Amino acid sequence: MENKVRRPPRGTRKRDVPLTQAGIYAAALRLIDADGVEALTMRKLATDLDANPMSLYHHVPNKEAVLRGVTRMVGAQFRTVTLEDAPWQERIRLLATDFRTLAHRHPELMAYSFSHQPDFIQPDDPFWTALTAIVEAAGVPQSEVSEIAALMVAVVIGVLAAELNGSLHQWSTLKPSGFDDGEDGEGDADPGSADVVPEAPDQDHMFRLVMDTLITGLESQLTGDRDGRVAGL
Repeated sequence: MENKVRRPPRGTRKRDVPLTQAGIYAAALRLIDADGVEALTMRKLATDLDANPMSLYHHVPNKEAVLRGVTRMVGAQFRTVTLEDAPWQERIRLLATDFRTLAHRHPELMAYSFSHQPDFIQPDDPFWTALTAIVEAAGVPQSEVSEIAALMVAVVIGVLAAELNGSLHQWSTLKPSGFDDGEDGEGDADPGSADVVPEAPDQDHMFRLVMDTLITGLESQLTGDRDGRVAGL
């Protein structure tokens, strides 16, 4: 009778490839993308890596450290097209759009980072480096570049967070007080009917509107600053 070789359970046999922080973070990102941040545990991560759970703690102290490492990894991998000769307005639109694409590529991680990790953007992150360079190229005084960039990031992240958690969709279907659907000839259906499904908003259009508003505001600020300096001469 043929003897069967019994393999030890996953997570208890010796790995062929040593564990590394980069490998741990990559595996954690796969699990987060699939099941969300709340479902991630050190034990699940160890199982996915075919490692003993205790061996993970030689590389990362806890789940929070894993999440911070994953966020830093994703932030460092951000890439955007560099258009050095393009107007700053076009460059900042493209940068924000690429950042939005990244957020939707890893929605569970990014939603968590937006709400739980105020330092998830670091000074040497490609996104922050590109943004501050564009803001300075627009003509913002160097002493104000970080402040203006921070405000832009705050607005963009707020919109992206609302996209990811569904709030933007919900808010955009709310009717203004006193709004009458019958004015455009489409008010025959009962607004309270369960069969009435609000039309989904065009979130791409809404994001472009956000960027147009930010850009127009900065243009106005820069024009006002220039006019003030000229008047002071």
